[in-house]
Amino acid sequence: MVSNIIFFILAFVTVVSSILAVTSQKIIRSAVFLLFVLLSTGGFYFLLDYHFLAITQIAVYAGGVMVLFIFSIVLTSQPGIGVKFEKPGRMLVAALAALTGLAICGHIIFYNVNRVYYYVTQDELKVQDIGFGLLGTEKYQNMLPFEAVSLLLLACIIGGVMIARKR
Repeated sequence: MVSNIIFFILAFVTVVSSILAVTSQKIIRSAVFLLFVLLSTGGFYFLLDYHFLAITQIAVYAGGVMVLFIFSIVLTSQPGIGVKFEKPGRMLVAALAALTGLAICGHIIFYNVNRVYYYVTQDELKVQDIGFGLLGTEKYQNMLPFEAVSLLLLACIIGGVMIARKR
């Protein structure tokens, strides 16, 4: 009963924050609403007892990526100035693209429910096994992609500093 109430609260926060993040005219407010979406997604993972994934969601996305978003917004634009709305034709094209993407995702989810159920019913991995899988150097382990992402983030930070320095 309590988990259902928590689920509906998280779902409400996620949906409302998602809509406000897209429709807000202030870019900093949009980033804050995106932060609420990321935090509530972490709450869903806690509700499903995926503790490692929940902590990773909160630490990496809600913590690290949002800090980069806020810094890039502050360094590259005037955050207090409102964002102008697009022309109605562009909004219609964007809405059609979003609905097409939603239909494709719904189709994929609908026809792959049995496969997802198979993976969900398996026992949860130990955090140690996840760590070896993520940061190992053997075949099918992901040390190289982690290093590539760190170089990409470093390049983004250097680019943000260079843009801010020109002012």
